[in-house]
Amino acid sequence: MLLNRKKYGFILIPLSWLYVFFVELRHFLYNISVFRSNEYPIPIVCVGNITVGGTGKTPHVEYVVSTLKEYYSVAVLSRGYKRKTKGFLEVFIDSSAMDVGDEPLQIKQKFTDITVVVCEDRKKAIEILLKKTDPKIDVIIMDDGYQHLAVKAGVYLLLVDYNNPIYEDHLLPYGNLRERIHHKNKAHMVIVTNTPSDIKPIERRIIQKKLNLFPFQYLFFTHIEYKNPVVVFPGTFSATKYSFSKCKYYVLLVTGIANPKPLIDYIQKFSIETISLIFPDHYFFKPKDIELIDNRFNEIPYSNKVIITTEKDAIRLRESASADRLKKLPIFYIPIEIEFLYNEKKLFNQELIEYVRKNQPISSIYSRKNKV
Repeated sequence: MLLNRKKYGFILIPLSWLYVFFVELRHFLYNISVFRSNEYPIPIVCVGNITVGGTGKTPHVEYVVSTLKEYYSVAVLSRGYKRKTKGFLEVFIDSSAMDVGDEPLQIKQKFTDITVVVCEDRKKAIEILLKKTDPKIDVIIMDDGYQHLAVKAGVYLLLVDYNNPIYEDHLLPYGNLRERIHHKNKAHMVIVTNTPSDIKPIERRIIQKKLNLFPFQYLFFTHIEYKNPVVVFPGTFSATKYSFSKCKYYVLLVTGIANPKPLIDYIQKFSIETISLIFPDHYFFKPKDIELIDNRFNEIPYSNKVIITTEKDAIRLRESASADRLKKLPIFYIPIEIEFLYNEKKLFNQELIEYVRKNQPISSIYSRKNKV
């Protein structure tokens, strides 16, 4: 990308000026009420970013879900990026990623007792959810809705990638910013994601200064915690002889995510050598891709070899028309969770739960037991 900027900057910079003109015009039209931002009588938590690429939205949405579902009936609303369908759809554990998107399906399969829906028209989806009675929804988590101005959320969680800070970035297409950096000001909580677990306090203060947040804005730092590998095709392959904590392997890494670098760095813990097959983000694997994976794996001339992928990719691999070709192979995905640094997990949880509690409709408060 940097090489492209140097080579094509004379084209990309004017295009960025044109891009920001239309983005700011859209914001202006909402600000003067030419277009309407709709508010709703239900707590809405928006998890988003102002950059293109992997800031870790899905694990952060999952964390918000796990925090709130203990007390409230939760619904997750996503557009279902790269799905092949249109309109409003509820996601079920046996839905197809091609129909509802890989991330919504992953969330539903992980949290089977919550409501997950996809719709490109967030306003329409919220109105449908408000009418839902079984279960009656207490809070909506809007995935990737920071630029969706037609809906006004009650709390905005802005994710900023530690490795690609917004204050060093540029607007599309010259850079990765979806909108100008000052739009961070509407966030209630800013979360610096993919932070090294050993970040020094002085570096935290530098980031805090460069972000230049308002006093009312909370700043948190999170990092990715990788869990034990899980078999992609359970029931068709026995993983009993594999121990990633005790043994090292030749690894074929298969990914279709925005930023595979953190995973590539992590698997060095148990990798003798890594061969990477990198596909586009949210990629739906075709039979020729499955054949390529199978052939590349068989070309590794050692017995201590495995295939590693991500949780999102595992969902799409299972749905591939040629998935049977992989079922007997040692193929694992690595689940991820987020962890808050500086012992600030409790503060984040308290602020989130308190917002939802304070913004429950009066009818809802009196019609059910308050668990909080």
